[in-house]
Amino acid sequence: MHDRRKSGEERIAAFLSERLHPALYPQRLPMDVGAWHIPGEPVPVGVALRADYTPFAVGEPWGSPWSTTWFRTSASVPQRWAGHRVEALIDLGADPARTSGHQAEALVHDEHGIPLHGLHPRTGAVPVTASARGGETVRLLVEAAANPYIDAATGSGVHYGDPVTAGDAPLYRLLRADLVIRDDDVWHLLHDMRTLDGLMRALPTAHPRRHEIRMALERAVDTVDPYAVARTAAAARRVLAPVLAHRAHASAHVFAGVGQAPLDSGGLWPTRETVRGCARTFSTLVTLAEEYPALVVEASSAQHYAWMRDQQPHVFERLRKAVADGNWAPAGGTWVEPDVELAGGEALVRQFVLGRRFFRDELGTDSEGVWLPGARGASAAFPQIAALAGARWFLTRRPATDHPTAPPHDTFRWEGIDGTTLLTHLAPDAAALTGPEPAHTAADFTDPDGSPRLATRHPAQFFRETQDEHPHPPVWRGALDLAPHRGTYTRQARTKRGNRRSEALLHEAELWSATAAVRHGVPYPYDELDTLWRRLLLQQSRHILAGTSIAWVHEDTEHEHRDLHRRLARLVRRAVGEPDGATALNAAPHPRREVLVLASGTGPASGTSQALPDGRVAVLAEAPALGAGSTGLSLDAGTARVTAHTTVDGQHVMDNGLLRVCVDVAGLVSSVVDLTTGRDALAPGAAGNVLQLLRDEAALDLDSGASRDLSAAEQVELRACGPLLATVRVRRGTGRSTFLQDLTLTAGSRALTVDTEVDWRERDTALKLTWPLDVHAELSHCDVQFGHVAHPTHNHADTAREDDAAHRWIHVGEHRWGVALAADSTYGYDVARHPRDDGTTTVVRHTLLRAARGPDPHADRGLHHFRHTLRPGATLGDAIAEGYALNLPLRPGPDTGPQAPLVRVEHPDVVVETVKLADDRSGDVVVRLYEARGGRAHATLAVDFPVEAVHETDLLEEHPMPRAHRHGRVPLTLRPFQIRTLRLRRAGHRQEDSGA
Repeated sequence: MHDRRKSGEERIAAFLSERLHPALYPQRLPMDVGAWHIPGEPVPVGVALRADYTPFAVGEPWGSPWSTTWFRTSASVPQRWAGHRVEALIDLGADPARTSGHQAEALVHDEHGIPLHGLHPRTGAVPVTASARGGETVRLLVEAAANPYIDAATGSGVHYGDPVTAGDAPLYRLLRADLVIRDDDVWHLLHDMRTLDGLMRALPTAHPRRHEIRMALERAVDTVDPYAVARTAAAARRVLAPVLAHRAHASAHVFAGVGQAPLDSGGLWPTRETVRGCARTFSTLVTLAEEYPALVVEASSAQHYAWMRDQQPHVFERLRKAVADGNWAPAGGTWVEPDVELAGGEALVRQFVLGRRFFRDELGTDSEGVWLPGARGASAAFPQIAALAGARWFLTRRPATDHPTAPPHDTFRWEGIDGTTLLTHLAPDAAALTGPEPAHTAADFTDPDGSPRLATRHPAQFFRETQDEHPHPPVWRGALDLAPHRGTYTRQARTKRGNRRSEALLHEAELWSATAAVRHGVPYPYDELDTLWRRLLLQQSRHILAGTSIAWVHEDTEHEHRDLHRRLARLVRRAVGEPDGATALNAAPHPRREVLVLASGTGPASGTSQALPDGRVAVLAEAPALGAGSTGLSLDAGTARVTAHTTVDGQHVMDNGLLRVCVDVAGLVSSVVDLTTGRDALAPGAAGNVLQLLRDEAALDLDSGASRDLSAAEQVELRACGPLLATVRVRRGTGRSTFLQDLTLTAGSRALTVDTEVDWRERDTALKLTWPLDVHAELSHCDVQFGHVAHPTHNHADTAREDDAAHRWIHVGEHRWGVALAADSTYGYDVARHPRDDGTTTVVRHTLLRAARGPDPHADRGLHHFRHTLRPGATLGDAIAEGYALNLPLRPGPDTGPQAPLVRVEHPDVVVETVKLADDRSGDVVVRLYEARGGRAHATLAVDFPVEAVHETDLLEEHPMPRAHRHGRVPLTLRPFQIRTLRLRRAGHRQEDSGA
């Protein structure tokens, strides 16, 4: 039987593509084209205006990967076109069927170099004039970027991600460069029919409304004369008008629509191309906003606006006007769209501080919310951080329907670890509308019958209406897991390590610079610190920190991190002096007495010391939290020496009176005994410090495959035997990769330190460090920003298991006894529990490396360094202190004597995260602290300088509220995991003394 419905719908589709769309531009005039090819980095438009152009014909190839071609086009508008809308139609040769990845794009300028509009794979029309005079000459300068197509999902084109392997063959051909007139009747009919056709196909087959729309569309097709489409298009629109006039029922669901600028920092193109992409996208969307005032466009990253302010001032001024007119919404509130799971706590604070200040100072608007539509997940610490920065709501992606850990609601209040709640909406994927389509749809067809109602909304308005409609929404507690992470807690380990070290150095630079300013009047480096924070925050973009960018991006990031490290190290030296080793600087928030390793030829002349095989010297040091202490201490009754020896069966035993560690002939740890309790941390018969290789897919689904233990050692030797430090060195290899580990026990330490150097050459393989522990742990506790979260150690669900994220440490324990594993680099851990006849083995594994094939086919190849500490008998407080100590190692200081910290907290559960001078350059000291263990704390902040006033502020150091203080002591009460920011005004200080 003939399917009338199917044939009718096929007829409509054919009419749209074969008749109506070709009639949109009834008259065309080829433009004269000249080209100037640039193989390397882009140049400013001023240079292009002065360049020599050679004639270029439509159909010729252009654009080797990542190159730029400037096209100079010109044509005179015919007199007969007077009164018509004229556009330039330029087709760079991109494939419009490819909806993911990047392709050829361009920014179109006028003859004076003013940017006008962007060219994208599916938007090649550039408005020239709404009503031509006739006879005028149109001259356009087109900056065309030959961005290669890379499909990260399939691996297609990943060789383009590195300029070294990208090649130099042209990728595109210029297919069209015409001056055209647009027939407005055809244009409106085209969008009328597309809107109804889309609605028709979305309705159930048997729905009466679907039949009604199809019949109307077929009547419209019959009305159009195929040989006079433009002349009969208006009549076809009249046929469709009654169908379009049928509005949705008042009870129909309302969709709030907002346009979004689809821009990422990093990802599948380098940062330099993100800058140009901003100019192209913003120009296009601002043009639409000017033509369609009802359209509301959102772009969230302050960094993108800052680039336009600095590099494209004309685009930026158009953005400022659109914001003032109300149809542009800078709603994000952050510097970039960061990876909010992996960025450190203070880094997330600065994302908000710098982002919100930029929006307020440069665009005249205060962002009320957070807009992260691409997030794979979000830490449970996030609601409090966002709320303290002034956010009232949060928008992110809606998970796939089959995602096992997705929240069951689309709109809810999200409760963080401290109890703060944030109104949250999980938005569906945006419709695939480009160019003027979303504006046309929103302006003309807000709610045709059979569809939900559609209304354009500013994001803030949407959330205000949502709050009014749902005053008591459901509550979701804990982290948001929105999409499979696919190994993003681990991949690109050098990027992650560089980020962690940059965060630590920024903490140190601010602490020691503030100390030098208060103690000695050294000018505080406001401008340098601000610049360095902005540079780091850019590298925390969700595609960069997650490791899902092309090779070029990660090479640039590694270079950026190295430069940050050098500059921050100079700031620290400027604040504290040259590191001769006579003192020890402790930037961590806990007091420490531990062994410090100094460079050869440095250190104190007295006290216990130990020469090491590499020429360095170990000394015993002690320092207060956030202050400077002494080195060269002597071993005494409070700190026993460490000893090491080799047994007759080849085991190496290290013992410091607190911990005894046995390393067997294979270089595996066979025993780690907490001598305080006599308890071995390792499960009976099991070995720790095991390096495991897994197939890469097993790293993505932890239950999908077997692992291979690297149990054979090429060399195991005792390198140092005390009295301050003992080390066992182990070498291994796979035939491709090599592994060098130093297992170190120091005098007075309750933790075993493991330094691992890997030359990684594997493919499709992951590397894990494994510790099978004799602990009956129901939960693992993982460090997150300003607190920690708990995860069950069992998996009842029949779903794929991925790693959990932890920042500095992970802890597993039972009543009164536990084990902490701290690390300085990657973030992915998994914990599994295995019953035995005589107890329970809890296996903790840290994923160190992967060897994925895309989007960087050589990701993680080469040399890596990792440091871990294993602390048996650890409480949660011990785990916290171990994580800070590992990531903020003691720093050798000058021979200036011990120095008390500016502030200290008299409560073990309260941690000082940040000490700095206020951003307004008043010279006030800002202290950010939090309750770290998950309980209420009554604490006192002791201040070691004269204080005139104390105020509590938000994260932007604003909205001060007075706090009581007496004799330099500030009483505080904190709820579990609460963050508090205090602003301390120095007595007798003048603002001009604050620094440069």
